[in-house]
Amino acid sequence: MFKRKVFVSFDFDRDRNYYYMLKAWNENPSIEFSIIDRTPAEIQSASVGVVKQVLSRKINEADLTLAIIGSDINAPHPDRWSIGCVNWQNYEIEKSLEVGKRVVGVRLDWRFKLPQAMERTGCRVADGFELDKILALLRKS
Repeated sequence: MFKRKVFVSFDFDRDRNYYYMLKAWNENPSIEFSIIDRTPAEIQSASVGVVKQVLSRKINEADLTLAIIGSDINAPHPDRWSIGCVNWQNYEIEKSLEVGKRVVGVRLDWRFKLPQAMERTGCRVADGFELDKILALLRKS
């Protein structure tokens, strides 16, 4: 099976359990889910420049970005002016698109709005965090 290098964009404070589920599926040999995770470990820095540098490097290493779209996808971050986007997730998505990476999204609830960075791009989005839906997104991208 071809392994895609995937950068996962998610809200660490609210949606990390979904990221951990992706990792568990990836480690389970009886599940047909196979990615090479390019998501950085939590970045321990208050410097916006350092965070951007690490995220940019990891995004460039990936084939595509998978955005986990939770309730606070467009919630303003206190450093949004320095980030250049409303929050880090929108930055990750915009950076991915800027460097030519495909972006797909999994909306945790169909009522959640798309990230501002995805609203205008026509990126594929699935509603509901389900293995089959995520596999379909990865296969088509």
